Amino acid sequence: MTGSSENLLKGFAAKKIAVIGDLVADQYLSGSIARVSREAPVFILRHNATETLPGAAANTAANIAALGANVLAVGIVGDDANGEALAKALKNANVGTGLIERVPGWNTPTKVRVLAGHQHAVHQQVIRIDYEPQKALDAPFTDRLIANAKAACEAADAVVISDYNYGTATPEIFEAVKLAAASRGIPLVVDSRFRLAEFTGATSATPNQDEVDQLVEDGESIEQLESLCRRLEFRSLLVTRGNHGMLMIRPGRPAVDIPAVGSLDAVDVTGAGDTVTAAYSLGLACGLDEADAARLANHAGGLVVMKRGTAVVTANELAASLAADVAEPCPSKRDVHPERSCP
Repeated sequence: MTGSSENLLKGFAAKKIAVIGDLVADQYLSGSIARVSREAPVFILRHNATETLPGAAANTAANIAALGANVLAVGIVGDDANGEALAKALKNANVGTGLIERVPGWNTPTKVRVLAGHQHAVHQQVIRIDYEPQKALDAPFTDRLIANAKAACEAADAVVISDYNYGTATPEIFEAVKLAAASRGIPLVVDSRFRLAEFTGATSATPNQDEVDQLVEDGESIEQLESLCRRLEFRSLLVTRGNHGMLMIRPGRPAVDIPAVGSLDAVDVTGAGDTVTAAYSLGLACGLDEADAARLANHAGGLVVMKRGTAVVTANELAASLAADVAEPCPSKRDVHPERSCP
């Protein structure tokens, strides 16, 4: 990676990233097993605590803030308790919330994870309950959303579109953001759970292997991935592959196979893609090329999967991971495509 890691991380503080997309409240309800219910063969949990954390686009924004950069979140939350809790969580994470709209009668997307266990044992997730918006946004709020997105782009060094299919990342807002980013020559990175093919013309994207497999016949084929990148008019494509690391695709240049760092046995992969997108976009904002930005994101991803729940990676943690990384020769026993280069 060009330049020292220390200088790079210091440079994060001078950057501002706009994160536009689906803001989700990740709630963790934990309880201790008290007894078996008389009403049904189920455990009764004695409630211990409920914590609300930023999820989806909100998690991407929180990770960028934790890395020391300035971040503007653009999106919507409902005029409900979960929306209030999410807005508070974002403020506590040092995320700018001035461009978030509160929409009356709209349900804030919420994922409630119920954690259960004995009092002094590690609690495990036993069920997840999702609350989703029951209607599309009305025209006045979609217009405000587009205006807020344009305003964020005018102040940003890079832009992220985070799409979890909850109705924020519409074609209209993407086109407006794409034009705004292009006019200023700043990177536009897309992270889309289900609709990547609808975001043609972004700078780059960060799909996981499953998402790529839905778009091409062979998600392991460099040729097909390059074809996909050209078809979507991306400059690059960063494919995340769990404990197999990452693959950087840039049509016309050798693909870069980036091995995973740290333990291959993840503790919790919740929100790991958000962390990767955060570090990758911040690296691009700092002027790194895509491969070096991907290596940065690879370290961030390796750190966050060792944490429980929806989590962030701090600048100090990333600096320590980068400092501990020792260059090694290309692995001889791993099945590496011959056209890939050693990172």
